[in-house]
Amino acid sequence: MVIVVGWAIPVGVASGLAFVGTSLLLQRDSSTASSPVSAVTVDRPQVETIASGLGPRHQLTYQQWVSVLEREAAAMANRHPDRLNILLGDSLSLWFPSHLLPTDRTWLNQGISGETSYGVLQRLKLLDKTNPQTIFLMIGINDLIRGVSDETVLANQREIVRYLKQAHPTTRIVMQSILPHGGDRTLEQYSASSPTDAHGSTQPPIWVERLPHLSNSLIRTLNQRLAIVAQEEGAEFLNLHPLFVDSQGNLQDRLTTDGLHLSLAGYQVWRSQLEKIADSPPQADIIPVEK
Repeated sequence: MVIVVGWAIPVGVASGLAFVGTSLLLQRDSSTASSPVSAVTVDRPQVETIASGLGPRHQLTYQQWVSVLEREAAAMANRHPDRLNILLGDSLSLWFPSHLLPTDRTWLNQGISGETSYGVLQRLKLLDKTNPQTIFLMIGINDLIRGVSDETVLANQREIVRYLKQAHPTTRIVMQSILPHGGDRTLEQYSASSPTDAHGSTQPPIWVERLPHLSNSLIRTLNQRLAIVAQEEGAEFLNLHPLFVDSQGNLQDRLTTDGLHLSLAGYQVWRSQLEKIADSPPQADIIPVEK
């Protein structure tokens, strides 16, 4: 049985998917743990509305969403479940369909739409009291969309792994590669899946305009460097990138809904690799880095 902590409301409007889970909003005091490492300072993400398609009563700012995840992490820490696995990242993790997650373990989804590597680094303390078996980290595409440098992405991910290794010394830390995007077809793909937003606007979000100018070959190179970071910091690296690219190096049409977010078929590909990790000893069955 898969036990998922998350919102029991559809938040994946843009992706065409509904993230379904159990809403655990138990109250607790804010964590007072401090980071043992220094953050690489880049601008915090602008406060933006999350899940805007749910109407004004369900609109959350970034900090409100962090508060939700804090309460869910606290609820999980109080339960002390066996075989706890955590998805940590942005909307790609957030919208992972609960019914596709590998069974016989408990899942805590700590994804936030629009999240960056700096944002993840600043909220790692929320997980301090949990005792996860494995943490799956995927972060970086929103950094690149915002123009954050490769060096900052690498440094922030290194600090994330260092914090997690210190706070959770017996936990498997699996860094996952940044996925490709739809390239020049992103606007076409987005328009086909989301012709208007929740307010009836036809203006696409900024990432739709910026993605075609972000080279997928540069993402591939950055993934190679992330794999080195993982090795140096004692983490595992799961290179999903080659499973998602087409012959031109872009995200396969069938694996995406809008050129960035994943379709059901995309999540099925991802699930197959999570299963391999879950059923293997550390360092086994990790997809090699592309040469």
